[in-house]
Amino acid sequence: MSKLEQILILEPSTDLRFKGPFTDVVTANLKLKNPSDKKVCFKVKTTAPRRYCVRPNSGIIDPGATLIISVMLQPFDYDPNEKSKHKFMVQTIFVPAAVTDTEAMWKDVKPDELMDSKLRCVFELPSENDKVNDVDSKSAPVLNSSKADGPLAANDSEMKKILEECKRLQTEVSKLNDENRQLKDEGLRQRRFERSEYLTIKSSSALGHELKAGSLPSLLVVIAAIFIGFFLGKFIL
Repeated sequence: MSKLEQILILEPSTDLRFKGPFTDVVTANLKLKNPSDKKVCFKVKTTAPRRYCVRPNSGIIDPGATLIISVMLQPFDYDPNEKSKHKFMVQTIFVPAAVTDTEAMWKDVKPDELMDSKLRCVFELPSENDKVNDVDSKSAPVLNSSKADGPLAANDSEMKKILEECKRLQTEVSKLNDENRQLKDEGLRQRRFERSEYLTIKSSSALGHELKAGSLPSLLVVIAAIFIGFFLGKFIL
């Protein structure tokens, strides 16, 4: 009896691509879609189980449902000259209605009931254009921090703090300008008062001199009248 064709639709269907650098965990997503009207049980296996972490690595997909599997490649020293020989296999079987223990079902499954798909792992290093785009994507949220989410919200917070500080400095500058205008007005009033006081003192002094100058002839007239009266009185007597 021929082997059953894989019922699930895999995306990607042949290659799992991991883009470096590989100094940190690199994740590739595998989409499994069940187009049938039956439940499908699946398992994900790899030739290098110590190098990958698969979540979830087994389960049941309902009819018409889709499931995303995360395949995480652990950090390692990448050698571009070394070709990857790692492979993945997705095994599937239809779930009978009466089955409750899927582990037992896998043990008892017959070879002609088993379906599988194989994928090879491809490692890629980022190109120069990818590096430039990556730098631009990291710097863009700083210029558009008002639209950022998650970690970029800190930039938004920093921008708000800077704007608040600018407003505070503008307020202080405005206060200093008002104080300078008040000091100038006060100095102008003081100079006007001193000038007015000086003019008043000068006018009083001039008036005193005029009074002294005007009283001198009157005094001489009085003295002359006394002397004339004295002489006339003596002559008559």
